[in-house]
Amino acid sequence: MQMPTRFKDKVAIVTGGGGGIGAGIAGRLLAEGARVAVLDLDASPLKAELATDRAVRLLAVEGDCTDLATLESFHARVTGELGPVDVLVNNVGQSGRARSAQFHESSEEVWRFVLEISLFSTMRMSRLVAPAMRERGGRIINMSSDAAFVGDAGLVDYASAKMGVIGFTRSLARELAPFGVTVNAVAPGAIRTSAHDAMPKDVIDRIKANTPAGIVGEPEDVAAAVAFLASDEARFITGQSLLIDGGRWMI
Repeated sequence: MQMPTRFKDKVAIVTGGGGGIGAGIAGRLLAEGARVAVLDLDASPLKAELATDRAVRLLAVEGDCTDLATLESFHARVTGELGPVDVLVNNVGQSGRARSAQFHESSEEVWRFVLEISLFSTMRMSRLVAPAMRERGGRIINMSSDAAFVGDAGLVDYASAKMGVIGFTRSLARELAPFGVTVNAVAPGAIRTSAHDAMPKDVIDRIKANTPAGIVGEPEDVAAAVAFLASDEARFITGQSLLIDGGRWMI
């Protein structure tokens, strides 16, 4: 089936788009005709996946999404080489992974890291694109998590940061709605990535058992929802949070 071309002549940014869910989103936007700029510490997995015809519309930059100077330089390069940004997907974020712990054993150093990468990177990148979007419209999609709603034990800092993304999304949506800009969030649950594949089988089985759909999602499941929210078809949807988690949390 031929992919639609909803994003022909559009410029999209995907932070943390080098692999996993971010790469799935970047690939979907590229497949639908967008010129896509990705910022990630390692963009090689995405570049290795792309067919030549799509790679020519990709600007892959390696850098730290938590560093303001890096974000500013990246934004300037994107607008200079590709044009004004039509779609921003604030995808970068993580739970601290190996350093995550029960709250009574957690450290402020890890809290700050999780807040920086999951919330402040979203705010900083949005701040860079907002002035131009106020002039010409646009779409901002922020990556939250169903952990913000479920409140998973051992992920206090991550759940806090991702619920912060929800609050930020709602407030920014109200500010930018009069200018033709929509701001929405997606909140994935268990999605298959390289980090997910490294989990023990008993953990994966427990995740599936706690998911009504009984399966683990794919990056493409999130990418499809992001593509819709980034499209003109979603022009009357703003300030919303879409859970993509097989029914683990329902609102």
